[in-house]
Amino acid sequence: MGQRREDRKLPHALVRTSRGFAAHRRPDAGRMTMSIDTAQWLLTLGGGALPDRNLIGGKAWSIARMSGLGLHVPPAFVITTRACAHYLAEGSEPESLAAEIDAGVAWLEQQTGRLFGAGPSPLLVSVRSGAPVSMPGMMDTVLNLGINEETEAALGTECGDAAFARDTHRRFLDLYAQIVLKTEIDLARDETPAAWRDAIASQGSAVPVGAREQLAGAVRAVFESWNSRRARRYREHNNIAHDIGTAVTVQAMVFGNMERSGTGVLFSRNPLTGDPAPYGEYLGCAQGEDIVSGKHTPMPLDALREALPDVHDALLAAASLLEKEDGDVQDIEFTVERGKLYLLQARAAKRAPLAAVRIAVDMVREGIISQAEAIGRVSPEQIRILLSPQLADGAAVGARVLAQGEAASPGVGVGLIVMDSDHAEAAAREGTSVILARETTSPNDLHGMIAARAILTEQGGSTSHAAVVGRALGRPCVVGCGVGSLHGLEGQIVTVVGQTGTVYAGELPVVMPREEENETLRLLSDWSRQLARIAVVAEARADAHIVDFDDVVGEEQGAFAVLPHGATVKGALFANDETAVREAIAAGAAEIVTSPLLPALLAAAQASTPDQKE
Repeated sequence: MGQRREDRKLPHALVRTSRGFAAHRRPDAGRMTMSIDTAQWLLTLGGGALPDRNLIGGKAWSIARMSGLGLHVPPAFVITTRACAHYLAEGSEPESLAAEIDAGVAWLEQQTGRLFGAGPSPLLVSVRSGAPVSMPGMMDTVLNLGINEETEAALGTECGDAAFARDTHRRFLDLYAQIVLKTEIDLARDETPAAWRDAIASQGSAVPVGAREQLAGAVRAVFESWNSRRARRYREHNNIAHDIGTAVTVQAMVFGNMERSGTGVLFSRNPLTGDPAPYGEYLGCAQGEDIVSGKHTPMPLDALREALPDVHDALLAAASLLEKEDGDVQDIEFTVERGKLYLLQARAAKRAPLAAVRIAVDMVREGIISQAEAIGRVSPEQIRILLSPQLADGAAVGARVLAQGEAASPGVGVGLIVMDSDHAEAAAREGTSVILARETTSPNDLHGMIAARAILTEQGGSTSHAAVVGRALGRPCVVGCGVGSLHGLEGQIVTVVGQTGTVYAGELPVVMPREEENETLRLLSDWSRQLARIAVVAEARADAHIVDFDDVVGEEQGAFAVLPHGATVKGALFANDETAVREAIAAGAAEIVTSPLLPALLAAAQASTPDQKE
């Protein structure tokens, strides 16, 4: 098995530009800026050695990585997780951070030949969160930052498209009000920027006119989004530490909302089914938030192939290269600006349980990863979901279809439809099985999505927030059911079939899948059995000394404490809790008896090869 590049130990180092800043005249030339070479809290991205992912977060790391591979990426700098940790501990930015950001902006100006906050060629930036561990959609982003009435006019003149510049200005004000000022407001498209700003100010806070003030506010908002309710809830659900913080990536904007432009998301393999064919969506004359928010339903990737075949081919070639380099399925965000492809981010794709198993097995067969790596890429929770009830053969015949949308995450969920995430969480806590139905979802719905047995949306495609988070959580998910299609269903019991994107009236019969009848699950079982340091079986040995944990519910820790060395432990606990598997191994048990086998087998194998677990 060849060593992939990500396995190499790469030293952290500041990426230095070969060009200085002294000769570059900026709009406020009287201001002195420090040299970025001595920056303590900030790094520029591109060229040189790859910095430490823990310091710059996954998003910035992917930008540096793609730049190093020669792919076309807009220039960017990153404010490190160390600065975030300082801000969260002290309640204020490090003293020198503002000067370092000025230096970073000057570097961006030099790289792009544009000026931040001024014409004739204004530089606009995106300000994005990015933790070392992927938390898709959980923290905040502000796009098109740096625009005001002066730069809008300059942008319109430069592009020869005043409507595009006005639309970009509205998008910025809308996002800045929402993310930085915490103001929910609907800005009418036919109003003027002055009217938009007045409307926002009437809610309590004004949007700064100056680009640097805008940037300072956005950086603080991204830092603070680390501790938002949804981000904390996501970390707790996924066992991610609360103290690692987020980096802030500041990147030159490219525009998908122009002619011969658009935006999209590409997966190097299908994240729903695991099919090896690339899978993606594209939306012409749009920005990335239009797709992620679910407010617009994108087209299949073929729309890009038909409109811009050269861009389509270049995108697939980049996806193939990144998958080969990283040894994992890639989730790539891209923008096309006037026929030119830019890659904004690439990361390991979140995948549905069925896809996780198929991709892991396929990549072993293709010689891309080892069996131990494959074991580390499938969680016991994903196996439990695969082995959860499925729709029985013939159960849907004659059943009434209440809604039909796009299949975004497989599985079957049965429950009561609720339209509000707080309600979903409260009802689930009381033991009610709920189906969360929303017009679209946002990161603020995470707690309701975790509580629900399935997720439905009226708008959005298979790369929308609902779809991505649904797959990450392993929840059946159907998106794009149609505007107004779900509101009338509140309070009804339904059966959601994620594989087909269908919502049926009532509770339909389901069956329990059998792990031994699935070829890929059998293969994972065989590999896990070879790696695990404990036997996991359905029937105990005849001479086994059995401690039945079904008889000591609530007293498990005491039972582990007095467990005889070499004993057999038995119970459903071990199929449902990987911590219990690790405790059994630590206590010296020789054998686990439970059902189904694979979740416990997988947990045992991962405990034996912790370095391979992702």
